[in-house]
Amino acid sequence: MDDTKTKILEELARLYPEAAPALRFGSPYELLVAVMLSAQCTDERVNKVTAELFKTYDTPEKMLSLTQEQLEKYIFSCGFYHNKAAHILSASRDIIEKFGGEVPSSHEDLKKLAGVGQKTANVVYAVAFGGDAIAVDTHVFRVSNRLGLAHAKTPEKTELQLNEAIPREMWSRAHHWLIYHGRRVCHSQRPDCGNCTLKQWCEFRAAAAPDDRQK
Repeated sequence: MDDTKTKILEELARLYPEAAPALRFGSPYELLVAVMLSAQCTDERVNKVTAELFKTYDTPEKMLSLTQEQLEKYIFSCGFYHNKAAHILSASRDIIEKFGGEVPSSHEDLKKLAGVGQKTANVVYAVAFGGDAIAVDTHVFRVSNRLGLAHAKTPEKTELQLNEAIPREMWSRAHHWLIYHGRRVCHSQRPDCGNCTLKQWCEFRAAAAPDDRQK
């Protein structure tokens, strides 16, 4: 890892020692459902929805007692509720039929669940089971490419480049550091460059016109 990347990661670690998942969950299954609901939705909204949903439907067996229409009513406010409900029910069925009712702990097996893609598998693998993975959401994608930790045009390629740029033992923590920085400082439309302690290494700021740097 080169010196600039080392300094960026050290500063992110200093800034966000408390960085942790924002989704609330009490089991790997609850985390899986919450992550599936979080696509194109805020963690705050997901937490409100799951607070009610998980009071009764907190296992694959209980979830499958709901029809898709019934589940859609619970998760309507998360958006894309039709597809999300279908995926949650299909994944729940896979967990029971293929994995004995337990969420699989390996990344490879997580991706075998219906409706579970790379990002969801990465989050569950890292957070629920302590695996090493970087899930590339919109914040991670934006911040890592602005800082120069990656130079990619897709989340998939960004993940591959971050895996090369960051030591494996730091992957899961770096994922949360980048999310926190994206939420608190490096916003999508108006990044707060003037108050960013990473600006001396930031490729995005270096390339911006002087008037756009939010001094």
